[in-house]
Amino acid sequence: LASLTRETGPKVVKGDPARKGEAAAKGAPPTPQAHHQHHHPAAPTIAVSDSSLKFTHVLYNLSPAELYEQAIKYEKGSFITSTGALATLSGAKTGRSPRDKRVVKDEAAAQELWWGKGSPNIEMDEHTFLTNRERAVDYLNSLDKVFVNDQFLNWDPENRIKVRIISARAYHSLFMHNMCIRPTDEELESFGTPDFTIYNAGQFPCNRYTHYMTSSTSVDINLARREMVILGTQYAGEMKKGLFGVMHYLMPKRGILSLHSGCNMGKDGDVSLFFGLSGTGKTTLSTDHNRLLIGDDEHCWSDNGVSNIEGGCYAKCIDLSQEKEPDIWNAIKFGTVLENVVFDEHTREVDYADKSVTENTRAAYPIEHIPNAKIPCVGPHPKNVILLACDAFGVLPPVSKLNLAQTMYHFISGYTALVAGTEDGIKEPQATFSACFGAAFIMLHPTKYAATLAEKMQKYGATGWLVNTGWSGGRYGVGKRIRLPYTRKIIDAIHSGELLTANYQKTEVFGMEIPTEIKGVPSEILDPINTWTDKAAYKETLLRLAGLFKKNFE
Repeated sequence: LASLTRETGPKVVKGDPARKGEAAAKGAPPTPQAHHQHHHPAAPTIAVSDSSLKFTHVLYNLSPAELYEQAIKYEKGSFITSTGALATLSGAKTGRSPRDKRVVKDEAAAQELWWGKGSPNIEMDEHTFLTNRERAVDYLNSLDKVFVNDQFLNWDPENRIKVRIISARAYHSLFMHNMCIRPTDEELESFGTPDFTIYNAGQFPCNRYTHYMTSSTSVDINLARREMVILGTQYAGEMKKGLFGVMHYLMPKRGILSLHSGCNMGKDGDVSLFFGLSGTGKTTLSTDHNRLLIGDDEHCWSDNGVSNIEGGCYAKCIDLSQEKEPDIWNAIKFGTVLENVVFDEHTREVDYADKSVTENTRAAYPIEHIPNAKIPCVGPHPKNVILLACDAFGVLPPVSKLNLAQTMYHFISGYTALVAGTEDGIKEPQATFSACFGAAFIMLHPTKYAATLAEKMQKYGATGWLVNTGWSGGRYGVGKRIRLPYTRKIIDAIHSGELLTANYQKTEVFGMEIPTEIKGVPSEILDPINTWTDKAAYKETLLRLAGLFKKNFE
């Protein structure tokens, strides 16, 4: 294993296997520095019962430096950028393929999971799963080497899950090294059998003539076998989100709520959860200099408090700048994986504005790259549950306080409005509803998660808030986007407790409580009707949005 990773050559690597042999041959005593050597756990012997893989070489839990060497040497399109990150290409797929995701519908799954209209779970049978698994395993077996990562999910030691990721690309191995929790050498020694295994044969397509297949891409989950198979897509996010879906199934069985949310903690130990769909500011607002970051995307809420599921962050890079998001900017250094970015041929400086490969450019880095990350990534029970919506209709107030029923309603709705371009260039807001702010990943019916959320909020005394990071004074194209500094002031007021004692008035239609004043925020913007010059248009748009909510609920 080591000889393959490092090959031979100048004997500069401590613990180089070729060197030990030489010393013994010359009859020389072993070098006295031996006790400084880093002891690396042996690769697991993968038994037939364990995963039936028989490779030539298993590259087991390699370090980032070793993975850089493998990528640069053997994977076309791998480069080191000017800040030391590894730039890689994910091939034809630059995002997830939700239509190609399948879940085995056996007797248990048919009972437990959410199927049918609105559900992200598309069924396949056990036989088709085994056909695809066989195809993936045969492909991996045909290679001269594969990468195996043994890692953990969930920082709560009582409820962590052991995962094994078997892949063919150094890029995938480094990505998962960053995104999952990295075990210590002692933990690896006693790792044992994983709770869940991913076979990532993404370079190899599935057979489109197989039953249930709709393209040459297939991402298949079998909950009974605790396995996931990936064929025909090299986009690394499939592994991350596939495991997130699995956590949405395993955790509720233990009475733990799995959440698609950001999470941070103040100096006094007050924790806030941030829910929101893509583009609502979840990562931006949960990354706050005055607070410790517990995590930016996936969490569990148990009787012990909150814990991050992951060991890293997967940040969007489009239009990234040092001024707007200094923490993410500074995190992109040695060890970070940059996906599908474009850089200068000579200096290797990344141009984050360039979307010629894809708009979905990403950086995956270990959470330790964020200076104010809280390690271990756990915290006490949340005080605030903040639901973020980017309302392009411009009728939701910048902030409103929610009672328990309203929190459940907005959590199940998972609303935001995206701005989609039409042919003639007029951009119309489009309402998007994603149950539990993460419909693509939930396994059970949304009401199950909402009921658990309400129960935990009631039990631990958390307050619900709806924050609009979208438009004010008119819909998109008429009004203006609510300024980020104002939104930050609103979030600060929630954290400080200022909003708990504020005066409130009730809004029409949605019946939400809106504060009459907040320090540092102009009072006239707090009630959206004040910012619209055309009051009739405001009422009409408000009723239209309410109608969309109602229709979605049906």
